[in-house]
Amino acid sequence: MLRVLAGINRNLVIPETSVLFVGKRLLLQNLDPAFALAKLGGLQNGVEMWKQAVQVAFEEGCSPIYLNQAKVIAVTEKVSRTNAPSNSQAIFSAVKKNAPTNARSLSIVLVAEYQDVIASVAAIARSFPLFNLKSKPSPLEEINVEVVVVDGELAAADVDYLNSLTKSIRETGRLIDMPANILTTDALVEEALKVGTELPCVEHTLIRGEDLLEQGFGGIYHVGKAGPTPPAFLVLSHKPPGSNHTYALVGKGIVYDTGGMQIKGKTAMPNMKRDMGGAAGLLHAFATLVRAGFKQNLHVLMCIAENNISPAANKPDDIIRMLSGKTVEINNTDAEGRLVLGDGVFYAKHTLGAQTIIDMATLTGAQTYVSGQVHAAVLTNLEQSEQEVEAAGRRSGDMAKSMLFAPDLHFRDLKSPVADMRNHYFGTMQGPPSALGGLFIGAHIDFGEDLNWIHLDIAAPAECEDRATGYGPSLLSVLLGKETSVPILQ
Repeated sequence: MLRVLAGINRNLVIPETSVLFVGKRLLLQNLDPAFALAKLGGLQNGVEMWKQAVQVAFEEGCSPIYLNQAKVIAVTEKVSRTNAPSNSQAIFSAVKKNAPTNARSLSIVLVAEYQDVIASVAAIARSFPLFNLKSKPSPLEEINVEVVVVDGELAAADVDYLNSLTKSIRETGRLIDMPANILTTDALVEEALKVGTELPCVEHTLIRGEDLLEQGFGGIYHVGKAGPTPPAFLVLSHKPPGSNHTYALVGKGIVYDTGGMQIKGKTAMPNMKRDMGGAAGLLHAFATLVRAGFKQNLHVLMCIAENNISPAANKPDDIIRMLSGKTVEINNTDAEGRLVLGDGVFYAKHTLGAQTIIDMATLTGAQTYVSGQVHAAVLTNLEQSEQEVEAAGRRSGDMAKSMLFAPDLHFRDLKSPVADMRNHYFGTMQGPPSALGGLFIGAHIDFGEDLNWIHLDIAAPAECEDRATGYGPSLLSVLLGKETSVPILQ
């Protein structure tokens, strides 16, 4: 269990629990030693011990206290303009590295400015992944994150939101870390339906198997028809009274991606269990926002399939018809995510009437060349949305950087002599590969005309060092948080 508390809890002191003090260097230096000693049980010579530990942490990043049962982690406040001001990535790395391996319970004292709390708490949450099938699991059972805000205080609604967010980040990571022999398409549907039943007044629509083809979902159906369990399209809907705007979150849910007939190599296929990271992140972003009292219509659309190989699988040169009615010549069976999302965004626009559509996917390996390992790559038709997503990324810790949006220049790279489009570029390109993947999706909703359309490619930031990061709930809750009454999201 991981829970967030406001301020120091004096009843949680060592030796019953291990302690990590986490924060920016200057904030820790200026912290009243009495605050720290409340956690250290009033140790003899505690003030001098604390000051010495902070100085060592200031210089070296981490310092042990009291027989290594407590540690001080200090991160620098000097960050670049496209990094999160909280330096949450450094917090994530340091907490993950220094968390105790043999303690039953852990108290983390986070010292932060109010504007940095969300990103810092999110970084701590992703440091403790849930999924583990080791025969000897970690003994750590309880984690308390005690937040000391140096320039304000957390409202009760803020604390509730932060607890909801930490749950969503860890649950997103749990789904992404599950292998496809456990998290089949059917199992992912059941996981999502369970989330829906735990939320107030959420409806669902489910289409799967041959019904997808009969109802025109050619993208999802043809990608998943060779899988061991059937493809599915699941919508969870939150429709509060008084809404005047509809948001749709459309997630790529490929539970495993072999590459299809154009199969991935032996080094490229491992970790493709994480190709459903977009759907997992948006599912739990939806849950976070609904629990926060989201005031507008909100839908999460999960496009679920397994891209496998069999005599029934897509072949290069096959032509399929999408839900939009557009035909697609498949020239790369490993460019399957854009096929399922093309159906999803069309449904969001034309069936749900969404005015804001956000799709998220582990879409392209080329994403790292656009925005690196930590930032997602963003493609959107509105300059204001570019600015809002990047700002929300810095504030939430789920960072993002924009791609070129120029369908008039670049979509010609996907032209086909026999269909409305190809699903992948062929030959010389005018546009960047990751942007082309997004433009394929956007082509099914006229590239966002009369809409606010945001495409997020999270291929790299969805994972770190062989574990999922739980990317998504923090970014989306900050981006859309103005539609709640939670003070810290305003």
